[in-house]
Amino acid sequence: MKIDILTLFPEMFENVLSSSILGRAESKGILEFHTHNIRDYSLNKHRNADDYPFGGGAGMVMMAQPIFDCIEHVKGNSSARCIMMSPRGRVLSPEIAMELAKEEHLLILAGHYEGIDERVMELMDDEISIGDYVLTGGELPAMVLIDCVSRFIPNVLGSADSTEDESFSGQGLLEYPQYTRPSSFRGRDVPEVLLNGNHAEIKRWRREQSLLKTLRMRPDLLERASLDEKDKKFLESVKSTQNIS
Repeated sequence: MKIDILTLFPEMFENVLSSSILGRAESKGILEFHTHNIRDYSLNKHRNADDYPFGGGAGMVMMAQPIFDCIEHVKGNSSARCIMMSPRGRVLSPEIAMELAKEEHLLILAGHYEGIDERVMELMDDEISIGDYVLTGGELPAMVLIDCVSRFIPNVLGSADSTEDESFSGQGLLEYPQYTRPSSFRGRDVPEVLLNGNHAEIKRWRREQSLLKTLRMRPDLLERASLDEKDKKFLESVKSTQNIS
């Protein structure tokens, strides 16, 4: 997948895109990253990319001209899917990430300041938010989107099972607890079920721990999770014994 990022601060992406899983994926040719400085396309002699909003108000608004020219140059005749990071967009989820992972080319606009001239939306295919809060710019949300989407692209992760067992994946539950060596650390022991080699028992224990963690931390997720009769009986038992509503 090719990913182009349009931003006023391309230096913010350097270490993120070249490190860890994303960096390895790019070195293998699975992912291809390019950052573009929107200021380079400004026709203003001072390379300004923002101006005061019509009608007044606080803050500055990013101008349409530099963004239009940048997008037209970067996209060319390609079929890139153009996405603007915005708190008013669709909230990022595993389903959206899997949807975007099927694309061959993403063009991501990371805005800044108070907002972006609305006319830029003519060039956008989508708006994505990473949550119901406001940040100082779209750079961090763009990084989150890239990292999240990349995990659903074949061969980016070391194991094909990695995305299946994680929180919010698969059946909509939080992930079960994980342990590694040593089996006993400062008087704290790993649950015996994980050491006995019985895969059926381990699978059920992990399922119940996911249910328990979700019930305690994010009970709202249970309303749309895929639950069988065993799951429902386990949850009812926990609620009755621990007085959880």
